[in-house]
Amino acid sequence: MTDFKHFVEQFADLRILRYQIPGFSELPLKKKLYIYYLSEAGLCGRDIIWDQNCEANLWIRKVLDKLYCVVDSNSDGFGKLEEFYKRVLFANGIHHHYSTDKLQPNFAANELNNWINYLSADDVKELQCDSIQDIVKKTVKLLFDNQYLNKMVCQDEGKDLIINSANNFYKNINQAEAEDFYKSKLEAEDLEPVSYGLNSRLIKSNNKISEETYCINGKYSNSIEKITYCLGKAAEVCENKQQKALINTLCNYYRSGDLTLFDEYSIEWIKEQSGEVDFINGFIEVYGDALGYKGAWESLVNISDKEETEKVSIISDHAQWFENHSPVLADHKKETVKGVSMKVINAIMLGGDCYPASPLGINLPNSEWIREKHGSKSVSLQNISQAYEMASLTSGVVEEFAFSTEEIKLHKQYGAIADNLHTHLHECLGHGSGKLESGIRSDDLKAYGSVIEEARADLFGLYFMADNKMLELDLVPDMDVYKAQYNSYIRNGLMVQLARVKHGANIEQTHMRNRQLISSWAFKEGAGENVIEHVSKDGKSYFKINDYSKLRKLFGKLLKEVQRIKSQGDYEAARELVEQYGVKVDSTMHKGVLERYAKLKIAPYSGFLNPKLSLLKDDDDSVIDVSIDYSEGFIEQMRRYNREYSFEL
Repeated sequence: MTDFKHFVEQFADLRILRYQIPGFSELPLKKKLYIYYLSEAGLCGRDIIWDQNCEANLWIRKVLDKLYCVVDSNSDGFGKLEEFYKRVLFANGIHHHYSTDKLQPNFAANELNNWINYLSADDVKELQCDSIQDIVKKTVKLLFDNQYLNKMVCQDEGKDLIINSANNFYKNINQAEAEDFYKSKLEAEDLEPVSYGLNSRLIKSNNKISEETYCINGKYSNSIEKITYCLGKAAEVCENKQQKALINTLCNYYRSGDLTLFDEYSIEWIKEQSGEVDFINGFIEVYGDALGYKGAWESLVNISDKEETEKVSIISDHAQWFENHSPVLADHKKETVKGVSMKVINAIMLGGDCYPASPLGINLPNSEWIREKHGSKSVSLQNISQAYEMASLTSGVVEEFAFSTEEIKLHKQYGAIADNLHTHLHECLGHGSGKLESGIRSDDLKAYGSVIEEARADLFGLYFMADNKMLELDLVPDMDVYKAQYNSYIRNGLMVQLARVKHGANIEQTHMRNRQLISSWAFKEGAGENVIEHVSKDGKSYFKINDYSKLRKLFGKLLKEVQRIKSQGDYEAARELVEQYGVKVDSTMHKGVLERYAKLKIAPYSGFLNPKLSLLKDDDDSVIDVSIDYSEGFIEQMRRYNREYSFEL
């Protein structure tokens, strides 16, 4: 489709894009059906992530959707209501998807009051309220009381991270109680521990603490029943026996909630390497929990890009070489790297925490002992990266924040190649590298674990991008590729990403903390030799790299320390590193970035619409094809999902 339009619309701080699935129409029917049922399984879990993000989310979504229908679309307030509703839909709730701050309405409380008065008696009943006034009271408190549920994930040092987080992973529990509960479950001698707490909400009732497990006949049972039904249908048309085995194991896990079955599924998932179609479905990433126990529900259905995978598989083929030549301590290197695989994929259907804001790369499973014994899978999302690239060609960000014409030229020549290579190294080798010392657990770093892990993977990629091995393996056309990435990384870590943070606020999001940590540490550590120079030109700030070779050595030095912190479970060192370099923002610098970025008139965040897959049937009701449609708009798709995949309210 040569005239494919990636850009859909822009509102608030958000840009909506589409991604294309190359070659879908030419796939055989059985493979299309496999994709279709996996995709349905991914969409059926939508309510779960909404409820996990905040217990009030599903209710307020229904309120806003009803208001969207009853408020006059020609009235002055409708545009404001629509924009706010779109922001809530994008964020999977009332908290910003990146900063996790509560979204601020662009209308007044009295306007909201007037709109709610349009609701009918049936609406009041459906919203499980006693009266219109009851709806007004609940909605105004939820949207306008900035002391109420004001932060989805609190990471502020010195605060109780559970009490001050609005997410729905804990109820009537404080941080100390949560930590003690899971500490009591850990057995130091257990070499194959399950991921305690991954698939449950921890609650306290009548002074008794217990877990509500996410499973059939447990919490989210309605959604999980739908998910397992669709997975069962997918198993009937899958590509091979291994896919069927891992799907059956996943369904058994969903039925019981037994985390040992999730580990078994993860191992079976690693073994499956021959199929063209793959998927992720489950409670997986723990970024949304300040303590790092609770898994957010997510789904991604994808198909391999064979041509690009052949190009990058060389990275995984040489995983042992990279491990052996890593600058970390010898005791923290794996003697034998097992089961590391790298694939370039095209996303087909995003779901849960992957939608609408999608990752660019994924490395799973997260369990350290499974990684060490069985390996991992790494994927890079080719069509998502391509959509970002196509939509940003004329953004002007590089031209505004790069110091020189030479830096801009280098980015245009090698920026896309460099970014893709760094993603490949980050996901395939960075997350899969290193090992823990005896008796150390991956959750020993508590609230700082996720930042340290992302910094470790980023540093691994940054360090090896500048190695001549890149040329030897024919991964780059020229060694200037790494220079383009170093420029981009420092530019983003110290300036550009600040466009995503409100002036005066700290950095909260894990990946942003990681990028600033690395960039700020390298800037300060290399100050004596002026490795990175802060330059003012025409009243604007820039960061200029004066010595790329020395910067690489700094990245190696920090990688060694970050791996030591993780391998030894050094909580205090993790805390000091993150708090000193990754959290605070220079106010003057921040103000300048916001002003410069605002002039570009582009949204700092992007997300994606899914294609619409539909079964086509003949007169005998037999499926003859699966169609694909890219024409759905943002509000249209979101409201359709509200109708077709809402099982928890």
